[in-house]
Amino acid sequence: MKGLLKYVSPFAPDQSGAVSVFYELGGITVICDAGGCTGNICGFDEPRWFLKKSALFSAGLRDMDAIVGRDDRLVEKLKDAADRLDGKFAALIGTPVPAVIATDFRALKRMAKKRCGLPVMTVECTGTRMYDRGAQDAYLELFGTFADKEARPEAGARIAGVIGVTPLDVSHVRADRIIGERLRACGYDEVYCYGMGSGLEEVKKAGCAEKNIVVSPAGIQAARYLQQEFGTPYETAYPMLREELREKLHGLAGKNVLVIHQQMAANEIRREIRDAASVVCATWFMQLPEYRQPQDVVFEKEEEMTDFVEKGNFDVIIGDQMLRRALKGFDGAWIHVPHFAVSGEYEDD
Repeated sequence: MKGLLKYVSPFAPDQSGAVSVFYELGGITVICDAGGCTGNICGFDEPRWFLKKSALFSAGLRDMDAIVGRDDRLVEKLKDAADRLDGKFAALIGTPVPAVIATDFRALKRMAKKRCGLPVMTVECTGTRMYDRGAQDAYLELFGTFADKEARPEAGARIAGVIGVTPLDVSHVRADRIIGERLRACGYDEVYCYGMGSGLEEVKKAGCAEKNIVVSPAGIQAARYLQQEFGTPYETAYPMLREELREKLHGLAGKNVLVIHQQMAANEIRREIRDAASVVCATWFMQLPEYRQPQDVVFEKEEEMTDFVEKGNFDVIIGDQMLRRALKGFDGAWIHVPHFAVSGEYEDD
C-alpha cells in the first residue's frame, strides 16, 4: 500500500508546510477545517510557538457547513478576526474537508478580499500530500501577491534572498541567524530569509536581491518565478551543517553511505563526504530531477526503504533516527541528522 507506515510516525502534511511559510509574516492564517488539522499543526508541526506568536485560526467547520458549503460564514468569521487584529493579509489554507467537497478557493478569495479589505491568499492543500508541496504552493502565492514588480538591485548593495527555510525543512527554530552569519561571511550586506527572520517588507523587496539561495526543494518554483520576473539568479545550498557533523562526514573514507533527508540537505551532506566509496541520497519528499544523481531514490512506503537498505550493503546511514524503527535489521553505523517533518525533533541554539 502506497504511503503505508507501520513503524515510523506520519510525516508532516501539506497544510503544515503552507502554514509554516506564513507563520512569521504578520498575517491572519485560517485553516479550513473542523479543528483537527489546526490542532495537529499547533501541537506537532510548528515549534516556533515557544518563541513567536502568530494569528492562526481554525475555520471550525461543522458538518452542515461542509455539506452545503457555507462559505459566507467563513468569510464573516474572517471579517470579525480582521476587525480585531492588525493583520497585514489573510491566508486561507485547504485541508481534506474542502478538498472532498471541492471548495472553490478562487471564489472564496474574491469574497474574502471584498469583505475584509485585506490582501487574501489561498493555498489549496488536501492533507494527502507531503509538507513540501504545501510550502511550495505557499511561496508561489506569497511572492506572486506581494513582490513589488518595480524592485531591482541597488548599486553597491549586496543582498541575498533565502527561500525554503522552515523548521520542517531545516529542523532549527533560529536558522535565519545561522544562515545570515554564513552568508554575510561570504560578502553579502543583507540576507532576506523569507518567512523565517524576515517579514513581509523583505518579501515585497524580493526583486532587490542579487541572488537567491534555495535550501529545500519547496523553494525552487518560487526561485524560478523570481528569476522570470526580476532576472534574479539562484543556486541551491544548505548552509546548516554543524562543524561536528562535518568532522564525522570526513571520516567516512571507503564507506558505502546512504543519506536520507530532504534533497538539498542530502546533496550538501554528499558534497561534504570525502573519499567515500559510494553515496546514495534518498528522500521521502520531493526529489527534483535536475538535482539528483542516477543512483538516488524516493521512498513511498516503509517496505521500499527496508528492501533498499537490505540490498544496498551500506556501512553507514545518515538521517533522522526515527527512521531506524523501520530498519531493525541494519547493523551498520547511524549518524543522526534530525528532520523535523519526520520526527518532530528540532534544534535551538
